[in-house]
Amino acid sequence: MNFSTPFIPSIQVILNQPAATGNPTGPSAPGQVSDAVALVDGATTQQDSGSPLNPFGDNFFFILMLFVLGMIIFSAFGGRKQRKRRASMLDSLKKHDQVVTRGGVFGSIVEIKTDRVVLKVDESSNTRITVVRDSIEQVTSDSTQ
Repeated sequence: MNFSTPFIPSIQVILNQPAATGNPTGPSAPGQVSDAVALVDGATTQQDSGSPLNPFGDNFFFILMLFVLGMIIFSAFGGRKQRKRRASMLDSLKKHDQVVTRGGVFGSIVEIKTDRVVLKVDESSNTRITVVRDSIEQVTSDSTQ
């Protein structure tokens, strides 16, 4: 037999070596003890040492802690852009802006105080409501009056 293919070098080594026990001319017969298994797959046989192997590896707890720390950091800094955009929107409010509150009330700004905004919600009856400045959800359009 010619085993000169590059894909089977370990089998060729086994066939050319004399067996350690049993048959001195070649590989051992099935059922006989031999080192052939260790040579074929490149791994040594391991006896039961009594302790099971850790399926996640030795650094599992460390990797888990890094993952949790990363989640905390991303959640803490994730909304920074939205908070800045909202703060700039609230700072740029001016009279006659059309706004929507978080409750869904549409109105036009009549008066702006430090923490409150007076909205005109009905033109015909001149109905006005006072809302907290932080309850303004968005500016729908700028009025040019």
